Amino acid sequence: MRKLIVLGLVGLMAQLVDGSLGMAYGVTSSTLLLATGVAPAAASAAVHFSEIGTTLVSGMSHHKLGNVDWRTVGILAVPGFAGAFAGATLLSNIDGESAEPWVAGLLLLLGGHVIVRFLALNGRRPRIKAHPSPLFLAPMGVVAGTMDAIGGGGWGPVGTTSLLSSGRLEPRKVIGSIDTSEFVVAIGGSLGFLFALGSQGILWGYAGALLIGGVIAAPIAAWLVSRIPAAVLGVAAGGLIVVTNAKTILEAVGLGQSPVLLASGALAALWIAGIVWAVRRHRAGIAVVIEEREPVAA
Repeated sequence: MRKLIVLGLVGLMAQLVDGSLGMAYGVTSSTLLLATGVAPAAASAAVHFSEIGTTLVSGMSHHKLGNVDWRTVGILAVPGFAGAFAGATLLSNIDGESAEPWVAGLLLLLGGHVIVRFLALNGRRPRIKAHPSPLFLAPMGVVAGTMDAIGGGGWGPVGTTSLLSSGRLEPRKVIGSIDTSEFVVAIGGSLGFLFALGSQGILWGYAGALLIGGVIAAPIAAWLVSRIPAAVLGVAAGGLIVVTNAKTILEAVGLGQSPVLLASGALAALWIAGIVWAVRRHRAGIAVVIEEREPVAA
């Protein structure tokens, strides 16, 4: 019972981060389950079944607050479903751990690009280009869906990172669209695991505990996205990408626990400093606008 309560709290915190920054629910939840000795396929299956509920509530909340670009969701959903189903059914025959450092390296570079792009705004609103094309979204959906099923998380890190770095959607709509389309991806992955593992291989109690916590947090996270400035949101998401994937790479090259923790701590400190700087620049920009609008006293 205590483990289920802990999992419920993990689901709550993971969804709060995921719904606010567009990633981390699957990675956080799967990491905890693997640490308790759950097999990779069973851990990913529990996470995906819980995500059917959390992403449904999250998507509804994002839609209500105007955070969803439905054109993007419509293009991403089917390729994401196919990728997740394939990844789930093939998980037992694929060595996902060997590919993880390479994927982490790519995500780290993309995350760095996101940070630089939004810090360079210097408090200004980002200029959004034309919408992302189907030729960009469809392959990304397949790759992200496959990685999501194999690694227990990947839809957000790949999808959010790629869309943010493309500059073709404002951050809140990137996060809202990725979270909303993940509902279909979660169904695809869940069906794949159900065919591959059978109903007896699914940890239904674990999935239920994660679901309850995530459903509670989803509306709160969607509200936060609609209130956080674009530049701050971009730097926060990019920093999360860099810190998470840098740790993966450092562990893969064989560094000990102490150097990894030291390096991760340093990156986290820089991440926080970047967020603080973005907040200050945003406030300074608001002050300038207010000053320009105020009539000059005679």
